[in-house]
Amino acid sequence: MTTQRQKILFHSLVAKDAPMMMDLRIARELGYDGIELSAAKMRAFLAAGWTETDLGERLQAFDIPGTGFLMDIERHGEAEASLWQDAAALFNLANVAGAKAVQVITGPVSVATVKTYSEGQPTSGYRGVLGLPRNEQMAITARNLRQLAVMAAERGLILYLEALGWCPLNTVSDQLELIDRTGRDNVKLAVDFWHCFVSGDTPERIAHIDKDAIYGVHVCDSRHFSGGIPDEASLRDVPTGGGVLKLQEWVDAVKSTGYVGWWSGELFCRRQHQDDSFMVAAEMKALLEDLIH
Repeated sequence: MTTQRQKILFHSLVAKDAPMMMDLRIARELGYDGIELSAAKMRAFLAAGWTETDLGERLQAFDIPGTGFLMDIERHGEAEASLWQDAAALFNLANVAGAKAVQVITGPVSVATVKTYSEGQPTSGYRGVLGLPRNEQMAITARNLRQLAVMAAERGLILYLEALGWCPLNTVSDQLELIDRTGRDNVKLAVDFWHCFVSGDTPERIAHIDKDAIYGVHVCDSRHFSGGIPDEASLRDVPTGGGVLKLQEWVDAVKSTGYVGWWSGELFCRRQHQDDSFMVAAEMKALLEDLIH
């Protein structure tokens, strides 16, 4: 998405347990520039008996640069067929919503699976490309990402990639290599401060990203991380702006690339999820305005 100014989006995780319609009300009444909308909340809206026409009408007035997410994009072998099915359904939902892009993430999503594998213990369930040589991990993931980009382009959609910090190919350099290997111009990068932090990337590394590779930015925070497999549930259970990340340094690093686009404040703090969502969202917006402007 090309914009002439920095835009601050409401992220559905700020009001994690609220329904979609409450997200929309918060975004509208607090004056957010748009919303990074939860596909899960849209599905819940439809599952309750509303139609796709209802959904499109409710969202028509909102700028929705992105929605997410499609997970475990490296699915291969017997798991591969489900990837294309999930992608087709999510891309259709994005079109109904009027979203411009879909977030895609690597896997396994289960931190426990990765931790068990790293300890040399037997694992059950989905394990993605764990244990494969890096060149095979890269080849499989890039192949799938390329095909997803083709599918997305047919729907007029952009993909924005976020590699999970506990999964293979999790650094900024890994992700840019994946994007480059697709050879598609509708695949971009989501710069997520927490995933960058636990993957060993720094503001200095972020400052060297080509601005045209960045689709959006997730502003988020962390507790202290001493290394190993990052436990997301524990490390991210902190108010954004109240953790160990020097958020101004991360924001300034992104801005130094020349990037102008959208910024979305993510929140994984359980205490705030059970607080007044309007108040929490207002505080998040004020924080982002202070950091970015």
